[in-house]
Amino acid sequence: MKSRMTLSINYLPVLPRRRDFRIGCVGSGFIMRDCHLVAYRQAGFNPVAIASRTRGRAAEVAALHAIPRVHESIDDLLDDESIEVLDLAVPPDVQPELILKAAGKKHLRGILAQKPLAMDHATANQCVDACSTAGIALAVNQNMRFDQSIRAMKSLLNQHALGEPVLATIDMRAIPHWMPWSESLHSLATFVMSIHHLDTFRYWFGTPERVLASTGPDPRTKFAHRDGINLYILEYASGLRAMSCDDVWSGPCREGSGSDIGIRWRVEGTEGLARGTIGWPNYPQRTPSTLDYTTTAMNGEWASPRWNEVWFPDAFVGTMAQLLVAIENETEPEISGRDNLQTIALCEAVFAGARDHRVQMLAASP
Repeated sequence: MKSRMTLSINYLPVLPRRRDFRIGCVGSGFIMRDCHLVAYRQAGFNPVAIASRTRGRAAEVAALHAIPRVHESIDDLLDDESIEVLDLAVPPDVQPELILKAAGKKHLRGILAQKPLAMDHATANQCVDACSTAGIALAVNQNMRFDQSIRAMKSLLNQHALGEPVLATIDMRAIPHWMPWSESLHSLATFVMSIHHLDTFRYWFGTPERVLASTGPDPRTKFAHRDGINLYILEYASGLRAMSCDDVWSGPCREGSGSDIGIRWRVEGTEGLARGTIGWPNYPQRTPSTLDYTTTAMNGEWASPRWNEVWFPDAFVGTMAQLLVAIENETEPEISGRDNLQTIALCEAVFAGARDHRVQMLAASP
């Protein structure tokens, strides 16, 4: 058993020794403008160029964040041999084409791609193979892994603080802002929202053996979609079960009822349990996520570590940092493209299981 005094809560990312890697940014929407670039300035990273679909939007973001160079087009930025690291913030249906094009640029050392890496496993695998052949480190911006409570929970699991995990749950009652590009995707909630929770379960426990899933439409979302409200259970060989309710409807709070919005998670083990909340639904208000835990060695007491950092935008320090550390050390990124293939496969299993009303099998991995 671990005593309360021997537990350490590690929730911050490892930062690179070198902060001046020259970063070229593609995209000028919310994620780039209000998350990536805010976090990079906070960490002392070095975005030197930006391009977007329209030069005017790119110029606005460049002025806001003191980026010295605005390219006329994305192709121009890809050809800029001064850039060492490519930071992509584009829709998932156009991202693979850019990754494959970038893989042919010999001056690039790393690429940070958005989640989902691609909208299907085969296309994502092409991106991974192309970057591997080119010697370019490919990382994926699965930023919930750097939410402070999620990372703190992983540190407890690494210390076996809760014994053997028995049951893990995520209960999401929150309303995403679906971007216009999401209307054309074959999957809505699974690949855009549930992917966060599926990747979190993988981060905590590895890839499960089986998936059971059910989905239904969200009545507030007016465009046609198959997967809105997602329910799924992941079954592990160890006996662990992980379950999530991804409720993007969350009741008629925007139509006049009271509101009960939030995200809560819980992990139960043979020697302890932990529970937490995710502060993201309150954005742009800075609301830190939380963690509380207790073990059989703590005589009925709870520990409640707290911090000032928040998921949006502070977690985006970590997603870029893990790529820069990998480039420095010539290692795989913590959230590598190859690792992320298993998250894409898990998304496909959830989507297919809900569509076909059948249990989906996966190859388990650590």
